[in-house]
Amino acid sequence: MDTIEDPTDRRLLDDFQRGFPLVPRPFAELAARLGSTPADILDRLRRLTAAGAVARIGATFRPHRVGASTLAAMAVPPGDLAHVAALVGRFEEVNHNYEREHRLNLWFVVTAADAERVRAVLAEIKSETGLPVLDLPLEHGYHLDLGFPLWN
Repeated sequence: MDTIEDPTDRRLLDDFQRGFPLVPRPFAELAARLGSTPADILDRLRRLTAAGAVARIGATFRPHRVGASTLAAMAVPPGDLAHVAALVGRFEEVNHNYEREHRLNLWFVVTAADAERVRAVLAEIKSETGLPVLDLPLEHGYHLDLGFPLWN
């Protein structure tokens, strides 16, 4: 992140992790707040996404308030991890996946319209990889604030 020097890019990344404008034209609102244009804001977001500084732009909902979701984990042979992670990440329902230092070394979240689709995605991942998928459904919810200041 320290390589991002442009002040508008920094504000775009830092100021709108929370409080993204929920209006009919959110990018016009962002542009007005940042002294820019909607086209410039969209270009910046495309560039920041391509650079890996932005993973997604979208709402986060409390689990099971809209649709269904689960946390899942797999034990992937280390030499296959990149390939399997790419395969898992191709599913539209997979929000993100990440490596952990553990026997279960690939973790991911599946979110879908209903529990039946979540189960189907897990079954498809198992079928395509030939590896078991551990389904870890939510038992107790905890609020984790995923927004944090990027710069001082």
